[in-house]
Amino acid sequence: MERDVGRERVNDREFAPLNESARHSLFTLPDPLGERWIVHARALLDSFRDRTGAELLVRSDDPQDEAERLFGAPFVVVSHGVEPDPILNYGNAAALDLWQMSPQELIATPSRLTAEPMLRDARERLLAEAARRGFLASYSGVRISARGRRFRIHDATVWNVTGPDERLLGQAATFAHWTTLEADER
Repeated sequence: MERDVGRERVNDREFAPLNESARHSLFTLPDPLGERWIVHARALLDSFRDRTGAELLVRSDDPQDEAERLFGAPFVVVSHGVEPDPILNYGNAAALDLWQMSPQELIATPSRLTAEPMLRDARERLLAEAARRGFLASYSGVRISARGRRFRIHDATVWNVTGPDERLLGQAATFAHWTTLEADER
């Protein structure tokens, strides 16, 4: 099954706000799923722009509005922190669906577990290269969900996420295209 949500000219597209249930479930929960995700969404958006020269979505002066639209965007955005074994610290609705996780499961997951053991070395090399350069575009690779569903991501961008003080917060990835794989496909 192929899922193609198209991200062409995404900076010109407006996204629908979250429905009330989704807004309640994400933005009224205690940190880190509330205010901290709003602050982190701003860092993701700013860092993506600073590294790539493009915008992930049309920006506004309202951090909560931007966070809600990033969470509801029709493409994946996922990030991890700077721990020695980095832990996922953000996933929008598309990422949560693709990796078959709740927000609470996501923020307790080492990011290395998003790749199968035999593919983790290649993933580490990708992340090291992105760290060195600031970002990498056009990456493709196989990943695995929390429930064992394998999928190939296409044309991903991986970038370093920094705060307003330029302190490294971690790395993030975004992509709009992926293909579910059969058990024997690599």
